[in-house]
Amino acid sequence: MLVDGYDFEAYKSAGFVSFPDQDKELVKAAGKTLKAPDLGFSGWKNYFFNVMKISPVPKDMKFGEIPEGVLRLGGTFVISGNDILYRWSDRVPGDHPDIKEVLNIAEEASEKKNDLFSSLESMFSK
Repeated sequence: MLVDGYDFEAYKSAGFVSFPDQDKELVKAAGKTLKAPDLGFSGWKNYFFNVMKISPVPKDMKFGEIPEGVLRLGGTFVISGNDILYRWSDRVPGDHPDIKEVLNIAEEASEKKNDLFSSLESMFSK
């Protein structure tokens, strides 16, 4: 998790937006497929307490205001060296990419990197 300060410049640079600024059509589309997890009462209680603990809250925040950090949507990247192999921007809170797809892309990149190092190693060990 990255919190770059209360100006959220890193988030903005990555193309992430605040939930109220999200495209309304994307929100509608995401809402059709999202379901709340079955956490039960104590699971939801723990979830909300944890959110409160880890949410970046500015010192000048007034009671009843929602911290900008809570409204920020994040995303997922797969990076190899200087190359972005995969990028996903959450459409709504709780949205996420297909985890299997992300892992497959990361594993494929790792295998290619290992193949390259093995080839280089064999060239120089002769």
